Amino acid sequence: MVAGRPDRDKDQIEADLAATRDRLVTAVESLIDQVHPQRIKQREIAGAKRLLNIELENAKALVYNARGDLRTDRLAVVGGAAAGVVSLLVVLRAVVRRSRS
Repeated sequence: MVAGRPDRDKDQIEADLAATRDRLVTAVESLIDQVHPQRIKQREIAGAKRLLNIELENAKALVYNARGDLRTDRLAVVGGAAAGVVSLLVVLRAVVRRSRS
């Protein structure tokens, strides 16, 4: 008998060993799951998909209001900015062509 512990019979010791073995198997399987390259890849892909969905929803919120209607004021600003950029590129292209001639 160990000090502070009652005597255990063979069945109790075998049950303790089985429980310890089960905990060890679970811990090793969990560790393998965490470090296995395929699982790491799956977690990274899932994280990227979640991030993409969040960003897509944020972009939709910029274009649509809560009722689902287009935010025409924002679309007009974006369209105006795009037209300005295109116009600037056309003007710069014309200036560059004239300077080469």
